[in-house]
Amino acid sequence: MYSIIKHIHLLSVAISISLFVLRGSWMLLDSHWLKKQWILRITYLVDTCLLASAVALCVLIQQYPGIHHWLSAKVLALLLYIVLGSMALKRGRTKKQRALALLAALLCVAYIIGTALTHNPLSWFS
Repeated sequence: MYSIIKHIHLLSVAISISLFVLRGSWMLLDSHWLKKQWILRITYLVDTCLLASAVALCVLIQQYPGIHHWLSAKVLALLLYIVLGSMALKRGRTKKQRALALLAALLCVAYIIGTALTHNPLSWFS
């Protein structure tokens, strides 16, 4: 069961990041595709699978945010990623603000991946 959920989680991560990069590219290019409803629905579906599989993995491996520092760091970075992603795709006032938020959000993703791989809040610097 663990292996299946982990694979679902990793696939969801890959699809979610890919969709975010694609949507960020569309934002930079002022593409009409950014506002298509079916793309937003796919994004919500993938992110729901990602969150559900993350919660299931926490329960299965019995490691929880607030208790395990690496997982707490991941959750905090995820919250920052969500805020930055929102600024990048729709809430940034200027294209420059949105582009900087996109870059910062992608740096958050790199940190989250490093923390997940090392199980250390120092991420790639551990």
